[in-house]
Amino acid sequence: MSSEARRQLLNAVTDLFLLDQDPTEPSKAHYGEIALRSLPHLENEARKTYAGQVAAVPSLPHEVAVTLAGDTDSEVARLVLKLSPVLTDTDLAAIAVSQSQYHLVAIAERARLSESVTDILVQRGDRNVLHTVSANEGAHFSDKGFDTLLERSSKDAEIGGALARRSDLTPNRASRVLEIVEGLSGGAGLWSKPADEAATLARRARQQRLEVKLLLADLGAGKRELDEIVTMLAEEDRAYHLAEVIAQASGITNEQALRVLLQRDVSGIAVTCRSLNLGTEAFKAVLELRSRRLLFGARDAEGDLKNYAGLDSATAERTLRFLKLKTTIG
Repeated sequence: MSSEARRQLLNAVTDLFLLDQDPTEPSKAHYGEIALRSLPHLENEARKTYAGQVAAVPSLPHEVAVTLAGDTDSEVARLVLKLSPVLTDTDLAAIAVSQSQYHLVAIAERARLSESVTDILVQRGDRNVLHTVSANEGAHFSDKGFDTLLERSSKDAEIGGALARRSDLTPNRASRVLEIVEGLSGGAGLWSKPADEAATLARRARQQRLEVKLLLADLGAGKRELDEIVTMLAEEDRAYHLAEVIAQASGITNEQALRVLLQRDVSGIAVTCRSLNLGTEAFKAVLELRSRRLLFGARDAEGDLKNYAGLDSATAERTLRFLKLKTTIG
């Protein structure tokens, strides 16, 4: 009944649980009961180690994921908040309204964030939260949330610059951001960087948006190969622009392309890229972008690349057509 004995028991049971790629509901329930009974008796460091082990596991029982994500020790909660595919928007919203700024930063780092969650982050978050979420191209903002973010960052050139670099800004939002960053004086704001730096970043973002339009035109006219464009954007870590190119080439929406690109399960982006006959070197660049964004290890990418090389193009095309009909890619 000691803390150490409980830690050893939980580790042993977790090792067994993780061996099963598709556990049954009774198995998940039984494992969840053991974990939930053990966690309150573990020291912070032991809970942190356990959280790191299961943070990205898609079969983790929901209640266990919620318990770890809501741990008062932000170091225990961080990776689960950032990586867990089990947490719902409702879970994230509940944590965002009740936990510390460190918890909010971890949420703001997730590969994808809904408007309902970012609404809370921009309302409650401190400067670190605002900077993180404004730079996260997987974060979606409602009109109200975007207005709040602009208002709170109106004297912060660094946050304004992060917004200006976003690839997904509508023309209206982009013009409003540029008005702010170009209007800041060098010393304005408690946290600000020189306004000319923010304005330079804003201009660079506009140039990148124009560049993507030209790349897409060249792709449509047959002047550039898809592999070349994909490799370039992936190596420059331009996830949103890459999703735009994949969307146009495959006939899916930008939202669908960004979702399959940044979700933890590689099958969606693999099927999409194989249906476009994307070469293995270009897909390797895509996997490296995913590794940077989703904290995958090199071994994971190697296995995914090997599986991609063996994926049949005709099967991928049929799968993509089916998924487009269902509008549930990924």
